[in-house]
Amino acid sequence: MPTTVWGLVDTAARERPDSVVVADDRGRALTTVAFRTAAERVAAGLHAHGVAPGDTVSWQLPTTIEAAVLMAACARLGAVQNPIIPVFREREVRFIVEQVRPRLVVVPERWNGFGHGDLARSLGPDVLSTDPDVGLPVSDAEVPAPTDPGGSCRWIYYSSGTTAEPKGARHTDASVIAASNGVVDQFGLGPGDVYPIAWPLAHIGGVAMLVSALRTGARLVLFDRFDPQTTPERMAAHRPTVLGSATPFFHAYLAAQQRAGDRVLFPALRACVGGGAATPETVNQQVADVLGVRGVAGAWGLTEFPVATSETPDDDGVGTTVGRPARGVEVRVVDGELRLRGPQQFLGYVDATLDADAFDEDGWFRTGDVGTVGGGGRVRISGRRKDVIIRNAENISASEIEDVLLRCPGVADAAVVGIPDARTGERVRAVVVAEPGQHVTLEGLAEHCRKAGLARYKCPEDLLLVAELPRTPMGKVLKRELTR
Repeated sequence: MPTTVWGLVDTAARERPDSVVVADDRGRALTTVAFRTAAERVAAGLHAHGVAPGDTVSWQLPTTIEAAVLMAACARLGAVQNPIIPVFREREVRFIVEQVRPRLVVVPERWNGFGHGDLARSLGPDVLSTDPDVGLPVSDAEVPAPTDPGGSCRWIYYSSGTTAEPKGARHTDASVIAASNGVVDQFGLGPGDVYPIAWPLAHIGGVAMLVSALRTGARLVLFDRFDPQTTPERMAAHRPTVLGSATPFFHAYLAAQQRAGDRVLFPALRACVGGGAATPETVNQQVADVLGVRGVAGAWGLTEFPVATSETPDDDGVGTTVGRPARGVEVRVVDGELRLRGPQQFLGYVDATLDADAFDEDGWFRTGDVGTVGGGGRVRISGRRKDVIIRNAENISASEIEDVLLRCPGVADAAVVGIPDARTGERVRAVVVAEPGQHVTLEGLAEHCRKAGLARYKCPEDLLLVAELPRTPMGKVLKRELTR
């Protein structure tokens, strides 16, 4: 297998020239040959704009063919690319741009009602705004031959910052290619698969999926936004074989199938995949019952260590774990924390002062996730170390309470956080989205938790009702916003 992302683009074009690798919701599609050609022309356009091999290009594009082509173009040119998820705004974007100091920032002039061009220009670097109807800069001029970057940083991805400031993880071509191993080897993405994606291609999962498609002949169908009322039906028109990737998406697919009645909306569907956050047991069972697959195949990874584990769609009890370690990945448990070592491990942070806390003395990455490794090497995640509520010196797992709350009648969605308490240090707050027409009370939730067997000190002592939980584009709940 090629050792660079551009090598994968070139190999796919030579070996499967007529295979469509990316399509979109607007009727466009690129074969591997057309994709390579488009990337070469954009690489030349960037070079004409002053970008040289080794320069950093920050880009904040929605999930479009242009974004995929730009990824390949930067790889062809040998630039260091810094994808930024589109929902980041001034606080996050300014922080990132000031830290990586890019040669060029590529953004849409406006997208989804927001002026990305104005924001980027206010930050100082050279800005190249684009528009889906205009496209990226292109040229037919010669550009320097691609070189193998070896262990050099070629990708900088920032975490979503669910609990703190985003942190920039530095990756190589080799590490992002290794991120596709779990997708290909265990989840089984392959020729003939069609996977609609409405989550950010700028997330590190985006390059993992693009690399997986280039390796196997699968087709990605890109959607630049997700409307739960209309997107599932538009996805269905492409006859997807795979659907993902987080609880809000699965709720939308289930509702769409219910709207379709007896007509099977996704007749070619063979598997569902979950990532970003655990799929609740109730949702997993509904997916199996309504969509006709065995459940949601779990996967686990982090910005620093993408797709560390994956289930296979045919696993017994699919959806109850995050699967087995991907090829070359080692997992160990230290004081309850899962630690990782393997080929997709990042080089370190842009802010190198963070590295000492990220790795232990043997070079294992401290994930901050709490879990176990069970029979057959299957990994279970039970929560985050930072997602622990300390009440009267007792540690309480927020995820344990969330699992119980999601089975409470009248509760559509729920999250649990700790909030300061002068007497106990912290107390348990339940943040709940009620089902339409349902009345949820703190007393009712506490009684449900007691009947489910939770110790009294774990039962909610505070209730916040919200219309929806704030989430990252990959489905993780932004808990920092629930403690204010």
